[in-house]
Amino acid sequence: MQIIVDIGNTDAVFGLYNLTTWQYIWRTPARLDEPTQSYERRLRLWLLEVGISLSSIETTVLSSVVPDLTPTMRTMLAELFGFEPVVVGPDIYPLLPIQIIRPHEIGADLVANALAAYTRYRRTCTVVDFGTALTFTTVSGTGKLLGVAIAPGLKTAIRSLFANTAQLPEVPIEVPSSALGTSTTHAIQAGVVLGYEGLVRSLVGRIQAELNGDCIAVATGGLSGRIPSLHDVFTDVVPSLTLDGIRLIGELVTASQKTVSQK
Repeated sequence: MQIIVDIGNTDAVFGLYNLTTWQYIWRTPARLDEPTQSYERRLRLWLLEVGISLSSIETTVLSSVVPDLTPTMRTMLAELFGFEPVVVGPDIYPLLPIQIIRPHEIGADLVANALAAYTRYRRTCTVVDFGTALTFTTVSGTGKLLGVAIAPGLKTAIRSLFANTAQLPEVPIEVPSSALGTSTTHAIQAGVVLGYEGLVRSLVGRIQAELNGDCIAVATGGLSGRIPSLHDVFTDVVPSLTLDGIRLIGELVTASQKTVSQK
C-alpha cells in the first residue's frame, strides 16, 4: 500500500493507494501554523478508522507547492512510517519519461499532471486543474511539456471579491440559471462561474488551435465538477489525476533506486 500526499495552497490531500485503485482519499486544510503532530494525529486516525496498520504502508510520496510546509510533512511521514518519503522536485525529474521546461520554476503538481496525462493518453493533452489556481498544463504525445497557463482559481476569485470589496459577500460556487443576476449572490455567480466557463472554453480552444487541433483536454482538481456545462470541452474528467501523477513519480523513483542498489 502507498500513501500519496499532495500539499496545495488551500488543502493537503492524502490518498491511500492499493494495487490498482485509490481506496481512500482524505482532505484537510493546509495550514502553516499547524505543528507536525497535528497532521500525524489526523493521518493515524484516518488509517485507524479504515483498519489500515502503519506497517502495511510500503511507500510514501510527497508533492508540495508550499515550501514552508514541505519539511513538516516530510518529517511527519518519515517518523510515522519509519522511512523517508519520495519528495517530488527537480532533483528527480531526470528519472521521468517527460521533458520538463524550467524544472526549478514549475510546480510539482503540474509535473504530476503532465506525467499522469502522458502515461494515461499517450497523445498531446491539456490538463485543466481546477484548484486554488486554474492551471492549463499541456504535454505532447512524445512526453514534452509544451507549456502552462495559470489563472486564479474559482474560489480564489470569489474570495478576492469578498476580501477586497466592502459589500460583496463570499458565495457558493454554483452555476446560476441566468447571466442576468437579480441578487448579489447570483450576480457574483454569473460573473465568476459563467465567466470561468468562457475562460476555460476560450483558452482550451486557443491551445488546440496553436497545436492544429491535435490536442485533447482533460479536467482534474477538487472543483472540476462544479461547472457541468464545461464537460463537453473535456475528453475525460479525472479528479484524482494529480494524485495519480504523484504516485507514478514515486514508483519510477523507487524502481530506479532498486536498480541502483542491485548493481
